[in-house]
Amino acid sequence: MSAAVSDQTNSRKDVLTRKYTDDSGVAVMSGVQALVRLPLVQMRLDRAAGRRTAGLISGYEGSPLAGYDLELGRAARMLEEQHVVFQAGVNEELAATAIGGSQFVSSRPTANVDGVV
Repeated sequence: MSAAVSDQTNSRKDVLTRKYTDDSGVAVMSGVQALVRLPLVQMRLDRAAGRRTAGLISGYEGSPLAGYDLELGRAARMLEEQHVVFQAGVNEELAATAIGGSQFVSSRPTANVDGVV
């Protein structure tokens, strides 16, 4: 791959991920992409406020919000960097149980975060 093609590829990736990483200016995105951006922004705000938090997103693939899981998968690297985990549930009950269980993290002696959003 030539340097020019590599620069174009990196530039395009930068433009595509900017909607998730920029905290100022205008960002154009779909509603589903805005839902992916939300936990990323929350984690950055928490870090700036000195909070040690993590995020957990779970849901059932058959839920009405089609495509959210796919967009979360596309942003997996950025989510991981901000300590946000997406864990699909086998069914609605297990997804809800995972979210409920995450709220007990601060009671664990080995917890490395103060809470989970």
